[in-house]
Amino acid sequence: MSSHRKRRSTSPLTRRAVRVGLFAAGVAGVATAVPAQAATGGPAKVAVASDHVFSRANRLDHTEAKDSFTIRQYGKVSAAGVRNQANAVSSGCSADDACRSVALSFQIVTFAGDQTRLNAVNLSDAANKNCNGCQTLAGAYQFVVSTPTPLTLDSAHRRQLADIHRRLDALTRSKVPAAELRTQADALAAEVNAVLKDAVADAPKGDAQDDVTMHRHLDGWPGR
Repeated sequence: MSSHRKRRSTSPLTRRAVRVGLFAAGVAGVATAVPAQAATGGPAKVAVASDHVFSRANRLDHTEAKDSFTIRQYGKVSAAGVRNQANAVSSGCSADDACRSVALSFQIVTFAGDQTRLNAVNLSDAANKNCNGCQTLAGAYQFVVSTPTPLTLDSAHRRQLADIHRRLDALTRSKVPAAELRTQADALAAEVNAVLKDAVADAPKGDAQDDVTMHRHLDGWPGR
């Protein structure tokens, strides 16, 4: 019997944005763009997004698998705080009666602005608690798209993302081993990144540079 937990820190998003304190709390599925008072006294918008997927498997429910695929488009903002998190727990099972817990969260956020203050957090954590032989996987994929002028994904790019979402749902529900699931989730994330880069390439250009940044954070047992 053993209890395992491992946390890794995520790399902060670094670009032309200025880091500020975290805007987003750890609440599942929250997205807002609210007016704030700019330093000059004029109105400004602050974008806040928080997505969190949590799965738990135990002796009463041996398999639990959940995923989330969110697209949040904010337009022009003065500040943005975005958080994406996946947590998976397996507990109380045995090697001959193993549990399987999978949590995958894909978060896409777009915003516009020349000097947007940005704080982006992307976390995952997988824990086996007295669960020898269990499969536990948590994966967080965060895509932050910054453009000088507001970006609206067109119908073609939305269809491509919807197809990836359907395949993510199927993968999450599948019974492939955790190590292979990680590989396939990475492949889907690479497709999302390519779709977003293509969308940005077609967007109107401004003085500032377009930017698509992907954060990936995976944690799992076994096959780390």
